[in-house]
Amino acid sequence: MKLNFIYTIRWKFILVFLLSIASTVLSMYICYRLFLYLVYITPFRTPIRWVVNNMGSTPILIITGCLLFLVYFFVFSRKVFRYLEEITRGLQEISKGNLLYEITAKSSDELGTVAENFNQMTKKLRKSIEEERNAEKTKNELITGVSHDLRTPLTSILGYLELIETDRYKDEVELRYYTKIAYEKSKNLKNLIDHLFEYTSLRGEVLQLQMKKVNIIGFLKQLAEEFNPQLEKEGMSYRLMAKEESLFVQADGHQLMRAYENIISNAIRHGSGGVYLDIHISKDQDEVVVKVINYGETILERDLPYLFDRFYRADRSRSSQNGGTGLGLAITKSIIELHGGHITARSSGNETVFETRLPLYPDTVNKHIRLQ
Repeated sequence: MKLNFIYTIRWKFILVFLLSIASTVLSMYICYRLFLYLVYITPFRTPIRWVVNNMGSTPILIITGCLLFLVYFFVFSRKVFRYLEEITRGLQEISKGNLLYEITAKSSDELGTVAENFNQMTKKLRKSIEEERNAEKTKNELITGVSHDLRTPLTSILGYLELIETDRYKDEVELRYYTKIAYEKSKNLKNLIDHLFEYTSLRGEVLQLQMKKVNIIGFLKQLAEEFNPQLEKEGMSYRLMAKEESLFVQADGHQLMRAYENIISNAIRHGSGGVYLDIHISKDQDEVVVKVINYGETILERDLPYLFDRFYRADRSRSSQNGGTGLGLAITKSIIELHGGHITARSSGNETVFETRLPLYPDTVNKHIRLQ
């Protein structure tokens, strides 16, 4: 076991104290020899003897020894005192609000530990302040986005209802037309509110996941079957490809269904230019990889990093005119991350791929390790 006691402050001061005493004794011996030389050999022996006879040798030795000890103790401990002064200066800077200031850890003793702890404290405090600022910024952005997205359909609804209320329509056909538009806008508004509530619930961590063992291959096959009417309407069909018969993950089935519903809906909505929607399922070490591929219009490179941001709408991928609320993929990302996974998107040529990675079910991972 490594002995760390010599690196502590108390042992450093004990060593400094002992070294100061040893240096003082050695210096006193040298002074004593010099004194004998002055008394018996040099021409100054008479006045020196007079001083010794009148004052005594003991007080002189005591005073000289004390002075030498203080000098040696100060010399040997000056590095420690300088370090204390540096830590004090650092604390003063931190107290002034300069959280970028760092105290250099020069030793492995308590002072070095104190310096390192204060550095860690300032880093955590700085990070906490940054997170608080980001949270405030996020909240403001969310309020701004919600206000804009709620105001747009609500303005349309009020406009058409005002036309109906003031009888500014030609006939019943036009009345029904205005009513239908207001009804459709109301449904879009409800859809946006529902998505917003779901998103804030996920981000607020109030959601309690009901985790179970789920066969992701059977799960996605069943889910894709439910999209057949929508696929047929767009002139498409799905193809599900997997080498294994079953791959298990630990997940909340309802929430996972919500996540992949958003991905598949998005793929159908923006991939209607293609014939197929492909779902590839594979295993990569201890992860299940699911790729949902559509063959529609390419997503611009500048839009890819922002696809999973709430209320982000590119000209092609997040348009409110095609029924998107700007929250679907943001909700999907939150759900996937709550399950310990992550999601990415890439697009090239006429192929757009949304890839999710989820941890394999623990028993499956252990079995895989044993088989190796």
